Formats: sequence, structure tokens, C-alpha cells
Amino acid sequence: MSIKQQATQSVFWSAVERFSVQGVQFLLSIIIARILLPSDYGLIAMLSVFMAIAQTFIDSGFANALIQKKNRNEVDYSTVFYFNIGVSVCVYILLYLMSPWIAAFYGQSQLVLITRVVGLILIVNSFGIVQQARMTIALDFKRQALASLLAVVLSGCVGVWLAYGGYNVWALVYQSLLNNLLRVSFIWLLSGWMPSWSFSVHSFRVLFSFGSKLLLSTLLHTLYTNLYTLVIGKKFSTIELGYYNQAFVWAQFPSSNFTNVIVRAIYPIQCRLQDDMEQLNRIFLKYMRIACYCIFPVMIGFCALAEPVVRLVLTDKWLPVVPLLRILCVAYMWDPVMKINHTLLNVKGHSDYFLYAEIIKKITAFLILFATIPFGVEVMCMGLVLYAFTDIIIIVYYTQKLTNIGLLTQVKELAPVISLSFSMGVIVYMTALLGVSPSVQLAIGVPIGMAYYFIMSFFFHYKEFEMVLSFIRKKRREA
Repeated sequence: MSIKQQATQSVFWSAVERFSVQGVQFLLSIIIARILLPSDYGLIAMLSVFMAIAQTFIDSGFANALIQKKNRNEVDYSTVFYFNIGVSVCVYILLYLMSPWIAAFYGQSQLVLITRVVGLILIVNSFGIVQQARMTIALDFKRQALASLLAVVLSGCVGVWLAYGGYNVWALVYQSLLNNLLRVSFIWLLSGWMPSWSFSVHSFRVLFSFGSKLLLSTLLHTLYTNLYTLVIGKKFSTIELGYYNQAFVWAQFPSSNFTNVIVRAIYPIQCRLQDDMEQLNRIFLKYMRIACYCIFPVMIGFCALAEPVVRLVLTDKWLPVVPLLRILCVAYMWDPVMKINHTLLNVKGHSDYFLYAEIIKKITAFLILFATIPFGVEVMCMGLVLYAFTDIIIIVYYTQKLTNIGLLTQVKELAPVISLSFSMGVIVYMTALLGVSPSVQLAIGVPIGMAYYFIMSFFFHYKEFEMVLSFIRKKRREA
């Protein structure tokens, strides 16, 4: 199978895995959100910073190190497996002991028990990190899709049942714990791999030399991303945190998931081509254009139709989410550019560049965050838009050192997609101003936006449009 065929198959099954799982989870979460209160989501969101940082320490960049390493062996896999479990147990004990302090920090006594139960997810997940990395190396996204989909459907149904049963915030806790437990169990059953009784200090050092820099950079990014939740939870009410959390989840859903589809599928292939700079550059630009062509119109359209979507799906009790959602859609639409540039640094083994870029970006990001706090949650979200552009400028500076593909080149590559997406957004927003019901606004706005985008793509011969059509035709022939 050629590189092109491998890339196509990887993207397809990665997309199936990501969007089937996240789609089902998203639909189930909508049902639960209609039952529960914003304050219930606020309580869970308060723990996100602690859980995210803990998970970062457990992985420590070893999964990416395994994928990037050329001559990996069974000893490498087993070494990482036992390291992950050992760290997860230590981190959970620390989180367990810190739970009274976390509850006191937020002034929410029920967070003590919630923290101790939710923290079990860390240990559960540590058992599946290596198995998932092995599947990714083998480009086996099909079985990952099956494991994740079964887990999210079963746990989601339980979550809805608990929400209807009056379990409130505990419906979210038990759903999350069950989802992770089922997913890891299914991955074990489907992966067919068992660790050997071996742990190599040499292997650990080699992998850690690459992974440690990723650990530090990921830790900085995780801390910054979740610091918004920490600050809003401390300075504002649980209800306002619940609004922000929903806006964050909705804005990130399309951009993060589609970008991760591309990155997860292409990263192992790029690692194989890390010494072929010409082909690596070609794949880099090609898939960045495709990612932006697909995600930009979705994010701009979502921004334009935010109010009817929230009214129809979440009900009017969630209306304060709308302005936050619009701002965050603009902030997170640039995820493909940022993440695909990040990935290239790892492919070339320059996790040091990744770390340097992250340090500079986060110093700037923290300054933006603390400057916007006095002006409220909405202005804090606007700060994320400013940070997105800062992120791109800094990461492209380091990418250019390896590829000679600078910021101007990338802007020129994406300019047609950017202009088409924003012009579509203006048209869609005008339909949202009609004095009709939310369902009618969506029934008019979505088809008009799609029709405009595809007709203009066809008329101006967008390469990405032709590639998407070619991919669809191929899948139809295979079916």
C-alpha cells in the first residue's frame, strides 16, 4: 500500500473513530445537559485542571516517544506500561490527599468525595496508554473506533438514566468513570498485546529524553488551558463556570476532533518519512489545507448560528452561553494550523523546539489571561482569540527552522479558504437575523451556507474541494 493510500485509510478510520464516538457522546451530553443544571457542570469543571495535569504526568510524553522511535521493541512497550501505572497510582494518592484542600479552595465541600471518585479514572486510563499507542503505530484506528464507540454508548445510556433518576452531578461522575473503564477494557481485548515482565532503565532514559520535553511543554499548555476554569471557578460563580464550560466544550468539539483526526492519522506516517524532507513538506501543507478547508466553515457557521443552536438544543436556560460560544469559535478555529505545525516538530525529533515555543507562548498567554480577568468572562474569552494568533506566529517561527515554510507561505496557502469561510459566515448570519423560530433559522441557514461554500469552491476550482470529492467517489466505489 502506498503512502497516499495509507494516509487516506488512516484519516478515514481515524475520522470514523473520532466522530462516531464524539458524536454519540455529544448527543448524549446534550440530553443530560437539558436535565442537569449549569452548576452541576461547574462542579465537574472545577476538577478539570487537576485531572488534566495529573494525566499529563502519567503519560509523560512516552506515547508520542514510542510512536516517533524508529527501532522500538517489546522492552520499550513494557517499560512504558509499568511506568504509566506506577505514576498513576502515586498521582491518585496525591490527589486523594489533596481533595479537602481542593474543596476548601472552591468553597464546595462535596468536591472531596467527587475528587476521590473521579481520580480513579487516572489509574484506569494508565492501563490503556501503551495498547492505544501500539494501535496508532499500526494505523489501526478501526479497532480503536469499536472500543471507544461501545464504551461511550453504554456509559452514555447509564449517564442519561442516572440524570433522569435525580443523581445530579453524580450522573456526570459515574458516566465518565464507566466510559473510561469500558474503553480501556475493550482496548485490552482487541489489542492482543500483553506486557512482558521487563523494565529497562536504558529504554526509559532513551524514551524520556524525547518525552520529557513533551511533558514540560504539554504541562504548560494543559495548565494554561485549564487555568481559565480554575480562575472562573474561584473568582466567579459555579453557574458562570458552567456557562463557560459548555461554551468551551461546544467550541472545541468540531475543531479539536477534526484536527485530532488528521494529526493522529498522519503523525505515524510522517514519522516514517522524517528523513524525506520534500515529501514531508508536501504532506504537511496538503493536510493543513484540507483540515482548514473542512473546519473553518464549520466554526464560522457555528459562530453565526450560535443563538438558534443553543435555544433549540440546550433550551433558553443556557442562553448566556451564546456570546462566549461565538468568541471561542473564532479562537479555536485556528487549531488545525497550530497543531499540525506542532506535530511537525515532534516528527523531526525536535521536542526541544516544541518546548521553547511552548514556554514563549505561555508566558504571553498568562499575561493576556491576567490582564483580562478584571473585565469578566467574556473579555477573558476574547483574550483566547488574541492568544490563538500569537500561538501561530511563534510555532511557525520554529517550524520554519526545519522546513523553510514560513508564516507568509502558510497564510498564502490558507488565504482562499479563510476568505471563503468568512464570506459564507456573513451570509449565514444574515439568515439568523430573520424573525423566525430557531429550528427554521437552522433549516434555512445551514443549507444556504453549505450551498454557497461548495458552489464557490467548485467555481474557483479549490484543490481541497476536488480532493474531498475524489475521496467520496473512491469510498462509494469500494462500497
